[in-house]
Amino acid sequence: MSHLDEVIARVDATIAESVIANMNTLLVALSDDGALSREERYTQQQRLRHAIAQHGRQHKEDLEARREQLTRGGSIL
Repeated sequence: MSHLDEVIARVDATIAESVIANMNTLLVALSDDGALSREERYTQQQRLRHAIAQHGRQHKEDLEARREQLTRGGSIL
């Protein structure tokens, strides 16, 4: 397995965990990975950035849905 394949597997596993702290840690670690080309590093970092943004949007939507569910007639039940 090449280094790129290992990195892709790590990125996949980290995204599957859906833990922002771990995604950020790997994002920073990839910045210092000299074994990857600039394009390979950028591609994997973009995958992580996209997953982080998507996680944030989903969290915001979940909070709004919860608030809407708890609010009836303008007051919190």
